[in-house]
Amino acid sequence: MARGLTVILALAIAALTLLPYPPGPPGVQGMDKLVHLLAFAALAAPLAWRYPNHWAMVALAALAYGGVIEIVQPHVGRAAEGADVLADGLGAFGGAWFAARLGRAWQTF
Repeated sequence: MARGLTVILALAIAALTLLPYPPGPPGVQGMDKLVHLLAFAALAAPLAWRYPNHWAMVALAALAYGGVIEIVQPHVGRAAEGADVLADGLGAFGGAWFAARLGRAWQTF
């Protein structure tokens, strides 16, 4: 279940970050970084919950995925930003750490 959810989240993130921006007015300043943080926290959480002893590796894998997305974005008409990778990393490590703590607590019940 954790693996399947992670794959679904990874595909959703890829679609949302690699497709062209929809037309319309610009969004709220800084909201993009918050969305990156939350998306990568959600991406790392299921596997960190399931495998709490490996939460750091899960977070590193999520961060690497975010890095690959940033490398690919200029090739699909999007802009790569280092701040996006930072937000991805903060989200991945924060989400994985928190989910691992919850996962360990859940396993003790």
